[in-house]
Amino acid sequence: MIAFSAAVEPLRMANFVTGKNLYRWTALSIDGEPVASSNGLSITPDLEISAIDRCEGVFVCSGVEIYDVDIAPYSNPIKRFVNMNVPLGALCTGAYILARIGLLNGYRSTIHWENLASLREEFPGIIVSNELFEIDRDRYVAGGGTAPLDMMLHLISQQHGADLAVKISDQFTCDRIRGRHDRQRMPLQQRLGSRQPKLIEAVSLMEANLEEPMSLDELSSHVGISRRQLERVFQKYLQCVPTRYYLELRLQRARQLLLQTSMSIVDVAYACGFVSAPHFSKCYRDCFGIPPRDERRLRDAAHSAAGPSLGASALGST
Repeated sequence: MIAFSAAVEPLRMANFVTGKNLYRWTALSIDGEPVASSNGLSITPDLEISAIDRCEGVFVCSGVEIYDVDIAPYSNPIKRFVNMNVPLGALCTGAYILARIGLLNGYRSTIHWENLASLREEFPGIIVSNELFEIDRDRYVAGGGTAPLDMMLHLISQQHGADLAVKISDQFTCDRIRGRHDRQRMPLQQRLGSRQPKLIEAVSLMEANLEEPMSLDELSSHVGISRRQLERVFQKYLQCVPTRYYLELRLQRARQLLLQTSMSIVDVAYACGFVSAPHFSKCYRDCFGIPPRDERRLRDAAHSAAGPSLGASALGST
């Protein structure tokens, strides 16, 4: 709901601030029926998606549990817009729908940060970034939360000038308009300040080497301090030893892959730098209190109990 609203509201405010009808939008669903959001509120569409035969852009918006949605009903209706040379966009996890249909191959894309790992693993043909939004030729993709607001302000600035985008931002009491190269999550450097460059560099190396973990000696050598100094700075600012921090990074990635993909547990283990499934299972259980196999079973049971979900809506903009 927040991603959907963050895409629509800047367009509405552009019309309000200028007193002109700069933008028009239509809410669509596959069958014309209301689409429930995860907070229990529903979006009532204006039309079913097949009723639209002309528009300047279509944005697919979706939320949680997107991995269990049956993509088949969405494929042909969305591909029809490609055949009409209509630019496509995605909000929050809508990128996953476009990826499943094969409409993001060769493009730069992003998605909500919780889903980045699974998108990278499942779709190697997509150039996945963790930035707020990506605009690549005729694809417009924004991550979750309020990222669509920033993307729409960027587009409004391009089409009608930066002054209008600033006025809209002021109306929403946004302290600044974030750019496309802003990250979705607050970097460690912002949390700790700029006084610990060695620590920030070490963590960046860890995050970039989850599948083939570096040794503590390799890390300390790359950042230019001794192993003992590295241990002290981790303990002081992150309250844990480097090996523990590194392990938890890998386990968090593993949990995302377990819950968001159909990868086997063995493949998840290897993708996160574990040399064997038993070792991975032990570390996972120690960290999360449940073995990975049971985590996967609970996910599957919860999805079965919840039943099928429509999972996505579309916003056509003119």
